[in-house]
Amino acid sequence: MTALKQYQRIEATGLWRPSPDVQRREVVVSIGEATLTISDFNDRALTHWSLAALERQNPGSYPAIFNPDGDPEETLELAESETTMIEAIDRLQRAIDRARPHPGRLRWLSVAGVVGAVLALLLLWVPAALQNHVVSVVPEIKRQDIGDAILSRIERVSGRACTSADAQEALDHLATRTGVRSVVILPAGVQSSLSLPGGIILLNRSLVEDHEDPSVAAGYIIAERARAAAQDPLDDLLDRTGVRSAFRLLTTGELTPEIVDSYTEQVLSEPRPRLPDDDLLELFAQVALPSTPYAYAMDVTGETVLGLIEADPMAGRPLQQVLPDRDWVRLQNICGE
Repeated sequence: MTALKQYQRIEATGLWRPSPDVQRREVVVSIGEATLTISDFNDRALTHWSLAALERQNPGSYPAIFNPDGDPEETLELAESETTMIEAIDRLQRAIDRARPHPGRLRWLSVAGVVGAVLALLLLWVPAALQNHVVSVVPEIKRQDIGDAILSRIERVSGRACTSADAQEALDHLATRTGVRSVVILPAGVQSSLSLPGGIILLNRSLVEDHEDPSVAAGYIIAERARAAAQDPLDDLLDRTGVRSAFRLLTTGELTPEIVDSYTEQVLSEPRPRLPDDDLLELFAQVALPSTPYAYAMDVTGETVLGLIEADPMAGRPLQQVLPDRDWVRLQNICGE
């Protein structure tokens, strides 16, 4: 031990008393191999104390009073002038303490590791498990209520949904043809389309007004169905608004206006995520709708949607009319002039 070699030749004088009923006597104190040796002036050892088990009764005060661990009645006093010996004892004790095992410290490290693992579980697994549970147990009627609440908040930005007595039947027919609960045409707000909890699909008015083929609007609805299949709109809402929203929905069955506003602001400001062609084509095939009109509406050049054009599941097959021409014309005028 480096510290021991430095102090092996240090000696000091002190006052030693083996018990309270014995008079103190002057002794010579020296440092040995992990021990403190107390000798008389004839170099005869009187006792040996373990440095590791040495205690100081009055830290910071003088004379410094030491005793063996567990025996405070046997004492050794070192005057303030014996600074070198006092510092040597202190330093050697620290060196010995660092060198020996610390089961208590290891135990605390183990406890800290377990606590850290539990916290990681709470922070990473529990929120995801809670959210998955909430998404799985919320009934359809509550999903529709949530979807209607989101639509109401969007209408504050976009204006009220377009309605027309003449066109409502055509709108219902379009929803049935594409396999969704309802389709809502908005004058603004949504960039193109958006799926809400409860099977509500929002379309921008341009998708019915700017295209002669109703297959375009139907294609956007199919794309929203595919997105909803990839991620439940309610799951997306909870993803964006956090675990508190999931907990509140589970415990109260309600979402605050602030939660709805936060979600609405996010989805309206972001472009809709691109979907794999295979997922889209599978759904287009299921509902017997061509994917080509939707593809060209996405990219008029066709370069970025070539897969949807070349693998159109209805290419060369007879097509079922999406809407009668008269209904489509009425739908194109649903938002009025």
